Amino acid sequence: MNQLHIIGGGLAGSEAAYQAAQAGTRVVLHEMRPLRGTEAHTTDGLAELVCSNSFRSDDWQNNAVGLLHEEMRRAGSLIMRAADRHRLPAGGALAVDRVPFSETVTRTLAAHPNISIAREEVAGLPPGDWPSTIIATGPLTSPALAQAVRILTGEESLYFFDAIAPIVHRESIDFDICWMQSRYDKGEGADYINCPMNADEYAAFITALLSGEKTDFKEWEKSTPYFEGCLPIEVMASRGAETLRFGPMKPVGLQDPRAAQRPHAVVQLRQDNALGSLWNMVGFQTKLKHGEQTRIFRMIPGLQNATFARLGGLHRNTFINSPRLLDSQLRLKMRPSLRFAGQVTGVEGYVESAAIGLLAGRFAAAELLGEIADPPPVTTAFGALLAHITGGADAKTFQPMNINFGLFPEPPEKTRGRDRKRAQADRALVDLQAWLGPAKAAAE
Repeated sequence: MNQLHIIGGGLAGSEAAYQAAQAGTRVVLHEMRPLRGTEAHTTDGLAELVCSNSFRSDDWQNNAVGLLHEEMRRAGSLIMRAADRHRLPAGGALAVDRVPFSETVTRTLAAHPNISIAREEVAGLPPGDWPSTIIATGPLTSPALAQAVRILTGEESLYFFDAIAPIVHRESIDFDICWMQSRYDKGEGADYINCPMNADEYAAFITALLSGEKTDFKEWEKSTPYFEGCLPIEVMASRGAETLRFGPMKPVGLQDPRAAQRPHAVVQLRQDNALGSLWNMVGFQTKLKHGEQTRIFRMIPGLQNATFARLGGLHRNTFINSPRLLDSQLRLKMRPSLRFAGQVTGVEGYVESAAIGLLAGRFAAAELLGEIADPPPVTTAFGALLAHITGGADAKTFQPMNINFGLFPEPPEKTRGRDRKRAQADRALVDLQAWLGPAKAAAE
């Protein structure tokens, strides 16, 4: 039977399964949890969000990830439909209630007549009699499968560390000190909890971050680079005393209504569940030991009595050298029956991972059904991201990448700033519509 096998039930694997099944292909989705856990997952749900609960900006006119959101919606994305259904207040960002989000994805896939879910580990390369397979095992690919891919490709996998931010119980936050406000009053205007610091408090906090006891690395992990877009807070602090004031702790766009002047620095917390009982510390990914996290983060004004639903952590991400190994249909050049999708391809971010899963699912389904699925135009967010990982990036220096307007071709007319981004976004949606086709776009 010409059925598609998908290894990995994360965001990419779940989206790939849904897209292929919607196209009429029989799909077997293999997920190793709960048979085998990972260093970061806590449930056996599909599409579990293990780090932040934010899908980042939802502004399609001025932000590339917001444009990717819109393209995915128009392409009938299951991940985006679940995210929109379980949306939480987060200013201009799209944040989701992570537990019901995962439950919705899991239920939808389990109920789909074209999808079977196999709770098992695929420990090694897929059997030769599987006609088509998508490997969407994400940043925590099992050692056996990672080793099999390494042997097959002759390429050493690249590694980097991804740190997880802590989550605080709202009831333990001191609102005599903190206040509610979105930066520049975006969104509903009061979507974040803000903890202010004066200059002395900030200096003491930086000193504590730098001296705090960190997680020890294994010998083979010591040379692994971090992803620049998700640096631990203490690593950022080590780059200069003012680094955090111009990063996640910048006070611009915020003003405590009870104070006469703007704070020297601000720590923001973003809602993490629909009840509003859990709030995550924005930009506070960390590799501090758990005891040190509690001690140091309670130095933050307003969090002096904080209780933590989850402390920060550290896990290793794995990705392949996609520009060297994959073709424009995400197939492994040396074994075209294998496709890769999600973070294992070297894209970074929830939405980027799901987007590559969406494309892989569509490409694989078309191939099994004897059809031709052209890659999306490079003028779209889909196409720009796909082109980057399948040849646009330099294979010698390839590192994980978020979607950004720098990956898009220049707009036809010379524009600058927001006008330039808007021109690229407008062009992208026109070209996306043509790629989807009028009938398909209307059906989605």
